[in-house]
Amino acid sequence: MPIDPRTPVIVGTGRHTNRPGGEPGGRAEPVDLMVRAVVAAADDCGGGHGGGTGGGGSAIGRRLLGQARSLWVVEPLSWAYLNPGLLVAEALGLVPDELGVSAAGGNDGLRLVHRTALAIGRGELDVAVLAGADCGHSLAAARRHPERPVLPWTVQPADTPRPVRLGSERRPTTDAEEAKGLDTAIHVYPLYENALRAEAGRGLAEHRARLGSLWAGHSRVAAGNPSAWLPEERTGPEIAEPSPANRMVSYPYTKLLSANDQVDQAGALILCSAAAARAVGVPADRWVFPLAGSDTAEHWYLSHRADFRSAPALRLAGRAALSLAGCTVDDVAHVDLHACFPAAAELAAAELGVDVWDAARPATVTGGLTFAGCPGNGYGIQAVATMVETLRNDAGSLGLVSGVGWYLGEHGVGLYGTAPGGASSRAGREDPAGGPHLRVEAVAGFAWADPQQAVSALPQCSPDADARGEVTVETYSVTYNRGGVPTRAVVACRTLGDRRTWATVTDGDQLRLLVDEEGCGRLGTLTGDGTVDLS
Repeated sequence: MPIDPRTPVIVGTGRHTNRPGGEPGGRAEPVDLMVRAVVAAADDCGGGHGGGTGGGGSAIGRRLLGQARSLWVVEPLSWAYLNPGLLVAEALGLVPDELGVSAAGGNDGLRLVHRTALAIGRGELDVAVLAGADCGHSLAAARRHPERPVLPWTVQPADTPRPVRLGSERRPTTDAEEAKGLDTAIHVYPLYENALRAEAGRGLAEHRARLGSLWAGHSRVAAGNPSAWLPEERTGPEIAEPSPANRMVSYPYTKLLSANDQVDQAGALILCSAAAARAVGVPADRWVFPLAGSDTAEHWYLSHRADFRSAPALRLAGRAALSLAGCTVDDVAHVDLHACFPAAAELAAAELGVDVWDAARPATVTGGLTFAGCPGNGYGIQAVATMVETLRNDAGSLGLVSGVGWYLGEHGVGLYGTAPGGASSRAGREDPAGGPHLRVEAVAGFAWADPQQAVSALPQCSPDADARGEVTVETYSVTYNRGGVPTRAVVACRTLGDRRTWATVTDGDQLRLLVDEEGCGRLGTLTGDGTVDLS
């Protein structure tokens, strides 16, 4: 079947991991790693390896790269650039018409792929580059160094042209939520984890073992990923049981059950039209087609979420993307569920219909954000790059990638394949989620859906910041100090009127109760100082 010349294809992927070593001040900065990843992606366009060796692959990729008129960067967290894409473009000798940067969010790698595929399909672009990198390892090493060296990384002048920005700039929490301690992901995701455990009726020890087994599977995948930051295979007990090398962070998560952002990693993608790929001679076996995508957000603030046991926006996004790709989840051979913490992977699996225990189809192609690594917001680029490489080795198969932003607040779902036409020739096997509330755009074999209107119509919880008296514990998160002692809990409570209110626990005996016994469903008394008495 003829391919529409405007059909978007991914033709180049690059991944770069800068291993530990040397003095912090002498290590490469994020834009340096992005440049290396883009060069590797250019080399990959012709089947080459190693990032621009001067062979045929590099020549094809460099010709294509020279035509890039759009360069977008996932915003680094480890260094504040005014326009990181401009630095990447200057280093590569590119003069794109469009330089952009995404806002913070682990879903933004997918959002950029979807945006770019639509622009190519509309005929607005021929060639585009996406990149992301972070150097959390180097930043942490500098802070730990006894001399506290100043990193000699690029500081752009104040008059640097600003890039186009994409994504939400909203704060992830309300003042009331932040005041109670919901200020980082490690304090939030345990709310979901503990609620999921209670809903399943598992004992605390049973659930801990289950998390270890789940993450051991991710570790096994990472051991086969040459770009993984922690490529050593770990056992379930090594991962889930606290030890001097694996301290408790926030119950029930140990360090090895948490996203590892102290990595120096980069990823890059080169997307183009089928016509542009043909014109420079990119071999057909390098082509991977974005088939469909969806982006949406939950009720934004935690206080308004209906519960901590589901992610309905992700369910609607996944249903829409699968429908537009003309497939079901059972047709998908390869999956990468965003796995910053187990709760994120567990919820994605439940909402998308993926079996996380299926050894024949692991829930990750990278190894997840603990073992493969979490380069800030850039993991989505890594996930798509790895999926592209996986699909090339399994021609005719389909792949699904999910992304999560902030506190399970934003979601992206993308479908990829080695054959074109998912959006135009196979759509309609199942009515997309949302019905008339679903916004869809389809162009040249790629389709994108926005179910936000349908999400906004879903039930919400009403917060009650002034609640007092009898409450029921909905879920909780318990933070530990570096000595392994629980120090503070944030508790989501339901009032007698079934509204949500937030409380804290600092009493040692009650903290131990929350980590030794089931706390969800326990009755308590909310006092005037914002603490809850569970005795």
